[in-house]
Formats: sequence, C-alpha cells, structure tokens
Amino acid sequence: MNTYMAFDLGGTNLKYAVIDERGTILEKGKVKTPQSNLQELLSILHSITKTYKEKYSLKQVAMSCPGAIDTQSGYIGGESAVKYIHGPNMVDLISHSTGMEVYIENDANCAALAELWLGNAKAYHDLIFVVIGSGIGGAIVKDRKIHYGKHLHGGEFGYMLVKKEPNSNRYMNWSETSSTYALTENVAKRKNVPMDSLNGEMIFKLASENDRDCIIELEEWYHTLAIGIFNLQYIYDPEIILIGGGVSENESLITELNKRVHELVINNGYAKVMPLINKCYFHNDANLIGAVYGAMNSLKSIQE
Repeated sequence: MNTYMAFDLGGTNLKYAVIDERGTILEKGKVKTPQSNLQELLSILHSITKTYKEKYSLKQVAMSCPGAIDTQSGYIGGESAVKYIHGPNMVDLISHSTGMEVYIENDANCAALAELWLGNAKAYHDLIFVVIGSGIGGAIVKDRKIHYGKHLHGGEFGYMLVKKEPNSNRYMNWSETSSTYALTENVAKRKNVPMDSLNGEMIFKLASENDRDCIIELEEWYHTLAIGIFNLQYIYDPEIILIGGGVSENESLITELNKRVHELVINNGYAKVMPLINKCYFHNDANLIGAVYGAMNSLKSIQE
C-alpha cells in the first residue's frame, strides 16, 4: 500500500505525518515553524522525510501551505504569516531538499479535500467550505474538484463586504466582522480588558452564563456570519456548506447559524432556498489528510 509524507505548514507549527492511501495516519508529530529562514525549513523537511524514508516506502511529499498556491508552477502568491515562502519556487526547492516528487496545495483547500475524501462532504459534489479563525477563508468545490479562480483567489470569502463601518463611508469585510479574532476584539473593547485575556471558547462559556457583553457581541457576530452564508448560498447554490476552524467545535454554532440563516431566507430570499449547513468532520489533521488526497488525485491525473 502506498504511503505519503504529509506536511502542514502553519505560522506557529509545522505538522507532519505518514499517511497511507486509505487516509490512515500511521505516525505524526510537529515542530516549531522557522520564523524567518527558508533554508532552515528546507533542512527540517529534509530531515523528517529522510527519517521516514528509512521506515516506509514513501510515494510522494504532500504539503499544505498558506497563500495563493499555483499547484502547477509551484509558486505561492498572496501573503501569510510565513513570509519567506512567497516568491521562490517551493515545489522545486522542497523536491530538491527531500529527493521526492512534491505536491503543494492551499491549507483551506486541503481541509476541504479531506472532507470530500473521508469527511462530511464525501456524499456531495458541489460544496462551499468556510474556515473561521483569525480571518475567514475557505474553498469552493465543483464536481468534487477545487475551483481556483482566475487569480487563485477562489474561496477567499473573508474579503466579502457585509457591513458599513459605523461613522464611516467604509465597508467592513467578512473577516473584520465575523472571524474569531473580530469576536474576541469586540468583546474585549466592550469589557475594556486586554484582548489576550479572552478567547472564543471563553466568550461562548461566558455567554452561556448570561454575561451581557458576550451575549450582545455574539448576537451581532452570528448575524454577520449568517449574512455571509446566505450570500454564498445564493451566489453558488451548493449542496452543503461546511464550517471549519476551532470555533466549529462549539456545540451551539451550527444550531445558532441555522436559526439566523433561516430568518434571513424567510425575510429576504425570493426563492426560499435554505442552505444545508454542517460542521467539518476533521479538525487538527484535516490539512494533512487533504494534502494526501490532493497528491493522490494529482498523480492519477498525470497517469491518465
């Protein structure tokens, strides 16, 4: 059975795993992501791959990365917390470092691929995947394939304008109104406390204990989140919209979103199309698993 060396490059950690063609994780671990040194990253990738090459017959390196990734050329556009990956041909560099063929895909796209393969999207063909974190990102899937867009910005839902900024002519985008960062920032301002004294999990807990500040900000947060989902449903009309990111693990999220989106559809949706909303099956390992699925499909396409 084929095995793959999978990596998930994040701003804080580089996760890695050996994964077989059934999506089973055989071994995994993580190390700190080098903050400013591309050569250090390449050295780490070389060392980890070399270790597992001695133990498994690895087919390919499959890597999840931030940014606007051109899977054909190997270049990574856009911006991310790992600035040094933007510019050089990362596929060529990693291939040279590891001595293996390399497949690289955007991290949100990888998470969507994991859901398509073995998660809550495996029964669907057309879907939207929304990741809620420090910003909002995601992926668009058509006929079980990622839609990249002309400028590789397909799925960059966070740039969608949803609300006018108070006392300004400027419009706020979805990331500014509906990310976990935005929720935490707004609660901190309302309470006049440092932002790092709060997080999403704490805010949900405080709201369940009738904390008025958290209830008010959560209500607005749910409302703008629902507006974005409503818009995506009517723009693309997917079979399902999956919600990912750490906040998706909160048990009340999908229930509250369904309630608010339903109100928007009843009051504003001419066709009365109610989105099917669900949370993702995979969480921390999604990017690793999805990268392998992308690599497997890439090899299949080349062979065909």
